Amino acid sequence: MEGNKDEANRCIEMAEKFIKEQNRDKAEKFLHKAERLFPTQKAKDLLIQISLMAPNKSEPTQPRKRTVHQKSEDTEKKSKDYTEEQEEAVKRIKKCKDYYEILGISKDATDSEIKKAYKKLALQMHPDKNKCPGASEAFKAVGNAVAVLTDPEKRKQYDLYGSDEDRVSSRGHQYTYTRGFEADATADELFNMFFGGGFSGSNVYVRRGGRWQRQSSSNQHQERTNQREQQNGYTAFIQILPILLAILLSMASSFFISDPAYSLQASSKYPILRKTMNLNVPYYVKENFHMEYQGSVKRLEMSVEEDYVQTLKHACYREKSYKESMIWKARNFGDQELYHNAQNIKLPSCEQLQNLRAR
Repeated sequence: MEGNKDEANRCIEMAEKFIKEQNRDKAEKFLHKAERLFPTQKAKDLLIQISLMAPNKSEPTQPRKRTVHQKSEDTEKKSKDYTEEQEEAVKRIKKCKDYYEILGISKDATDSEIKKAYKKLALQMHPDKNKCPGASEAFKAVGNAVAVLTDPEKRKQYDLYGSDEDRVSSRGHQYTYTRGFEADATADELFNMFFGGGFSGSNVYVRRGGRWQRQSSSNQHQERTNQREQQNGYTAFIQILPILLAILLSMASSFFISDPAYSLQASSKYPILRKTMNLNVPYYVKENFHMEYQGSVKRLEMSVEEDYVQTLKHACYREKSYKESMIWKARNFGDQELYHNAQNIKLPSCEQLQNLRAR
């Protein structure tokens, strides 16, 4: 943005020069350009000033004969259904190398500033408002930018890796924005979310069979309403199905599954502490264990030890995974203190498992 500010100031200086020369047209042209690059109150005041100026008197009174080249230029201008300002805006976006530059914001811009910049550009680039070649691609690029930068996780990843991956490649007259981070929704879906369905009576672009097709916003709304109504019943059933299965399984378990003979954790149902003969592993049984349990205590304690060892293995794996992830994070951010702390993370379950194996 600072580069745009300097260029805007140069345009204002040129405009002031032409105002002194009473050249209203050129002064107005440079002031409009300054406003596009970096809006300022000074440019607005000068525009008001030249609106009060008399028309240029430097125009010749006698009509000049138009050359063939001039006539072709006039014909071309008449055939265009877009303005020079729209064309300049599309060209600017095609030259941008990252999402912040596309939206014309700084990297520390707030969420509201991002959305404000998007709304301005989206209205300017929408295919129903801007017929300039390349406007559709620019509109999609603006949509991608706001979708990524308003998502906290995607924006964090983009700030870390996006600058090295951003590329804008040209194939013939088609420009493709190839970045490592893309929007989950289409550019038109994002536009509809921000503007409540787009322009009244306008066309909305939808993707069908790999191609973009126009569809009126009213037809699209009706189509989506019908789809939602058809899916409501099936979706409701899918959502409630896990709850029904859980209830059925709970009821079945109460009939066919009895309580286990022991627990590795003390509770009101298992208050009595015991230890295995081999590895001295603590476990808990019911108060009536001696009367109720009819099996082999030796085999039971073997099961206790196997269960205990498996529990330690799982806990050890989680502790190692956490430690490795913290070490990787510290290396990635180049944080020496974080790396030192990660190296000193204790692995209590792994230590207990090692002590058991040493017996």
